[in-house]
Amino acid sequence: MRGLMMDMPLSISGLIEYAADLHGTRTITSKRLEGDLHRYTYREARDRIAQLAHALQALGIGECDRVATIAWNGYRHFELYYAVPSIGAVYHTINPRLHPDQLIYIVNHAENRYLFVDLTFVPLVEALIDHLPTLEGVVIMTDRAHMPETKLANVLCYEELFEGQPTEIEWPVFDENQAAGLCYTSGTTGNPKGVLYSHRSNVLHALATCMTVSSALGEDNILLPVVPLFHANAWVLPYVAPITGTDLVMPGAALDGASVFDMMDEEGVTVAFGVPTVWLWLLAEMEKRGAKPGKLSMIGVGGSAAPRPMIETFEKKYGIEVVHGWGMTEMSPIGTLGHLSAEMNELPFDERIDIKARQGRRMWGVEMKIVDEEGKRLPHDGKASGELLVRGPCVTSGYYNDEAATAAAFDDEGWFRTGDIAAIDGQGFLFVVDRTKDIIKSGGEWISSIDLENAAVGHPDVALAAVIGLPHPEWGERPLLILVAREGAEVKGEEVCTYLADKVAKWWLPDDVVFLDELPLTATGKVRKATLREQFKDYVLPTVG
Repeated sequence: MRGLMMDMPLSISGLIEYAADLHGTRTITSKRLEGDLHRYTYREARDRIAQLAHALQALGIGECDRVATIAWNGYRHFELYYAVPSIGAVYHTINPRLHPDQLIYIVNHAENRYLFVDLTFVPLVEALIDHLPTLEGVVIMTDRAHMPETKLANVLCYEELFEGQPTEIEWPVFDENQAAGLCYTSGTTGNPKGVLYSHRSNVLHALATCMTVSSALGEDNILLPVVPLFHANAWVLPYVAPITGTDLVMPGAALDGASVFDMMDEEGVTVAFGVPTVWLWLLAEMEKRGAKPGKLSMIGVGGSAAPRPMIETFEKKYGIEVVHGWGMTEMSPIGTLGHLSAEMNELPFDERIDIKARQGRRMWGVEMKIVDEEGKRLPHDGKASGELLVRGPCVTSGYYNDEAATAAAFDDEGWFRTGDIAAIDGQGFLFVVDRTKDIIKSGGEWISSIDLENAAVGHPDVALAAVIGLPHPEWGERPLLILVAREGAEVKGEEVCTYLADKVAKWWLPDDVVFLDELPLTATGKVRKATLREQFKDYVLPTVG
């Protein structure tokens, strides 16, 4: 027997319509590449989204057509997040810092018809355009006064698309499982893989996120997404903020510590989400100025494990709550968030920080299991660790047009293989031990590169750390610790090893320490381990011989 309820499909257009009706006066503030600030309300955003939707249809964009973006966090990119899927097409966000060969593969594999590009990335597109046969046109996201000279053919000006377009629209109705967004994984092994989100998955994920971080949202808060809109569905923040009435602040291209600090301070930002590298940059700027951005009270950390010393400093010295999370592009992307229970908040400070250093507890709609090498389930006792698998309504069921990758990504029960080694304790907190490709196997035992990196970053003269495994004739692999020193600091490898001596097991201590001026980072601030492994592939540890 079916229930007698209206069969109204979940839709992305419904989110912006709700925001315009209920939170119409709340604002989006963007740092523009043109050099100024742009402000408008959710109601004004909704009107422009309707105009953009009409313009896309006038270009011939229809259901299931793919429309790509290479852009920073700004109001124009936000508008595309709504206008494209709301007419039944698919928005495809592209990471601009991928290798050119990967960018070409992604655009051609997705068969994008149009590409919307920020001013910064026009030269990048010019260099690739001859290899992108599916593109019918490129839209530069600016006004006529700032349009650059370009050798690109079939170029349109973003702001001119709006001319003569009505602000009212009757949004088309389609199945809630209609494809809405496409985001490719970084492709560290083989070609990048496409994750195809639906209207249903995006709306459900937004609602689940609203439930989990409700204290950081609403009309009393101002949210700055440091996580790029081109990364992992932007952590669903472009959908979360409008439906909760949270003001949005878009930082544009400048994500260094000083720029983020100033934007937060000037705009009264209360909460922000980003990867640990960005927060380490911000923390260094706070230490330099001896202050925090005026109203900042919470940061969300994901993308990679947050160092415990960083969490402790934010909370103890500056009174900024840290919410640690974990997820994947394939999970829409948030899987866990580290909000503490009422009982946990009564624990002594050090015990609370110990819990916050874990990756949090599962979101509603996410199920998790850990298994051994034979696929047998392991207990959630905080001790057993194994491969982490997930399932849920916002988890991918397969990669876009990639049967081989899809076949390898799921177990016999249909659970998705995350590629992480993890443990789960009795209260549901996740401990990510390492990525399966990054964990170091030394003498038959595992060494967590994550834990060793986070311990090293606790040294007062260390800014960034990365650990890779190098071949060793006796032990199989041994760790090499690669560091970036803080600006103006002088530190030696021996000093760091002495510092680590009582923080990790003795046999975890690195066989060597090297210093670089900088680490290779992705656009979202993650360390490119594959690049480091290639760079040090011929490096011989001093313990070999």
